[in-house]
Amino acid sequence: MTVDTTQTLDTSVRIDGVLQAPKREQKLDGFGRAYATGKRKNAVARVWIKPGSGKILVNGRDQVTYFARAVLRMVIAQPFAASSRDGQYDVFCTVRGGGLSGQAGAVRHGISKALEAFEPDLHKILKHAGFLTRDSRIVERKKYGHRKARRRFQFSKR
Repeated sequence: MTVDTTQTLDTSVRIDGVLQAPKREQKLDGFGRAYATGKRKNAVARVWIKPGSGKILVNGRDQVTYFARAVLRMVIAQPFAASSRDGQYDVFCTVRGGGLSGQAGAVRHGISKALEAFEPDLHKILKHAGFLTRDSRIVERKKYGHRKARRRFQFSKR
């Protein structure tokens, strides 16, 4: 039995007439780190991960001092917990814009994408947990004639 393999322009492979997804490749820089950009609300995080002891630095500070609330640190650790990689990677990230909650979400998104770049086999786990999807919700703009985006001025008949 011979296997008939053809490759299409969109890098997907047909094996015996069945369309197979392309194999994901590891993407590392010259220092052996994986890079990704994470976004949430107005916050943008640039994240680098490399094998290490689990140290997380945000804007040059330890995560405990930058994200003082335990909930925000838990949000950042979710991709590692979902993929059973706790304490295996060092994370260095820079974050700009937004508030602390949006920044924590951006760092989580960046860590997830960087983990996938480092270990492409984790794509299914991270995607199923919802960590690779960018949360596109942003603040609604204020409309004229309104006090806020939807809140109107108080009506008075007299």
